[in-house]
Amino acid sequence: MANLLDLIRYSRSKDASDIHLVVGLPPAMRINGEISMIKANPLSPDLLKTLIYDLLTDVQKEHFEREKELCFSIDDDQSGRVRITVYYHWGRPELSVRLLPLEISDAGSLGIPPVLTEKARLQNGLILITGPTGMGKSTTLNYLVDQINRERRCKIVTIEDPVEFVHKPIKSIVIQQEVYLDALSFPRALVHVLRQNPDVIVIGEMRELETISTALTAAETGHLVLATLHTPNVMQTMERVTSVFPPDQQKLVVLQLANCLQCIVAQDLVPRANRQGRVLAYEVLIANAAVRTLIRDSKSHMLQNVLATSRKEGMISMDMCLLDLYQKATISYDTALTRLRDPSLLTGGYRGAQETE
Repeated sequence: MANLLDLIRYSRSKDASDIHLVVGLPPAMRINGEISMIKANPLSPDLLKTLIYDLLTDVQKEHFEREKELCFSIDDDQSGRVRITVYYHWGRPELSVRLLPLEISDAGSLGIPPVLTEKARLQNGLILITGPTGMGKSTTLNYLVDQINRERRCKIVTIEDPVEFVHKPIKSIVIQQEVYLDALSFPRALVHVLRQNPDVIVIGEMRELETISTALTAAETGHLVLATLHTPNVMQTMERVTSVFPPDQQKLVVLQLANCLQCIVAQDLVPRANRQGRVLAYEVLIANAAVRTLIRDSKSHMLQNVLATSRKEGMISMDMCLLDLYQKATISYDTALTRLRDPSLLTGGYRGAQETE
């Protein structure tokens, strides 16, 4: 391996999503969700440390040595923009690289539910994109920012750690702030964003109480707020948003959420049956009158029933989405079986669909 940029260029040619450099192993790529080792010599501690420190500024080196972790992005004319995470493992620095999209695809190519495109045209409220790490949340978020940028004359402010895709102003003014470079933290950045006269606020990740609280307030007071959360489904998203608050504040938070929530989309990327990439599976909850009432009455455990009975409104559960993908032969039986929360739906659901054709 000559240098990291050469490795990034090679990985892009293989359609990799990530690169992992670990002491004692050859460089590894993640392709279609699976790790694949490159035919090369194992990485030594000295080589990896030199490679990492050559990337860092003096300020970043100081931060890394103090905090033992660091996340930043770099941009190269040939290899494109990447997000780099450096960390310690057994006292030795290692890194992982996320290869960021070179351009933003359309909703059809990404597999984004049409209702999400419609909700992004709203003037206010909260839209949450959720899912585990590496499930395309940032891609969806950047698609929505691009859509708004192309359609509305407004001001969009993003708070990211780090900035992953650089948006050039089209119809909108787009201000992208990077945590630790342009702001000291998500909460402090978000407070100051409200003073910048934004129309749309984009939060790379809602992590702590202060960020969630300010996001809810912003969504309640006339801003459209787009944000991501590391939660796997709608139910856990509701729990996550409320549980970070002290018990005496949770009732107020529930009311805020009932008032400002527009929709939640939980994402999962699953392997295609032909092994040619992955396809987006999702769960969609739209905050209609019934949903707002359930949230307000603290009956979020009943939202699963709403997902199952409100498909005409654009809602869908993750299980039904996976079942659809299986019936279309987009994903395999084994993939559907291992991803379904209720595996018993697979046979019954498939037979039911066959009988109605």
